[in-house]
Amino acid sequence: MSGKLYGLGLGPGDPELITLKAHRILTTAPVVAYPAPDTGPSFARQIAAGYLSPSQLEVPMVVPMRVERYPAQEVYDEAAATLSRHLDAGSDVAVLCEGDPFFYGSFMYLFERLAGRYETEMVPGVSSIMAGASAFGRPLAARNDVLTVIPGPLESDEMQARIAASDAVAIIKVGRHFNRIRQLLEKMNLVESAGYLERISLPEQRVLPLSAVVEDSAPYFSIILIYKGQEGWISALRPSQSNGTRP
Repeated sequence: MSGKLYGLGLGPGDPELITLKAHRILTTAPVVAYPAPDTGPSFARQIAAGYLSPSQLEVPMVVPMRVERYPAQEVYDEAAATLSRHLDAGSDVAVLCEGDPFFYGSFMYLFERLAGRYETEMVPGVSSIMAGASAFGRPLAARNDVLTVIPGPLESDEMQARIAASDAVAIIKVGRHFNRIRQLLEKMNLVESAGYLERISLPEQRVLPLSAVVEDSAPYFSIILIYKGQEGWISALRPSQSNGTRP
């Protein structure tokens, strides 16, 4: 009998934001797999590290980190083949996913390769956007507000059109695109309506108004939240957070 494949959402980084269900599966699965860069540690494994045991077999799935789009088909083909061997041997496999497995998560590429052959279950995780709104102390959207999620690498013209058509916006994967995005928001007179957040839920978390950011660059794990709907939330950032430290 084949093992079962799990996609475990671990949330944005704080180990305490792992759900009870994800924790149960994480601590009992005989095989634990996770994406890992070709340089440096795996962030997904770092989140789960305190819950892993020496008896579990760990399977790092090395994905080269490149600015240009890397031909990752081979990486996921190889990872799927490796996990298939464990599943065929009857071992359950838990794949660790930062955030949520189906929200810009790498697990979806394993899902399309393996779900048709093995019993598969996804455990949703806390999105960095939801965690970011909580850290920012300002609701994302209400009533009939339209919330749009925009990836930072999107071209400026398309990004501007999508922002203009929305009441609330979350720009994710900001990273090296930070300065270009800030200039666009200055052009749209939206800087005062925006909050900047990086490394949400981690000890080094920063949360502050976008207008207070002095740097010209940002880490990959950064978000810009914008609100321009009908509610009076624009100036709702709590003073205790305005220094950029973790509340």
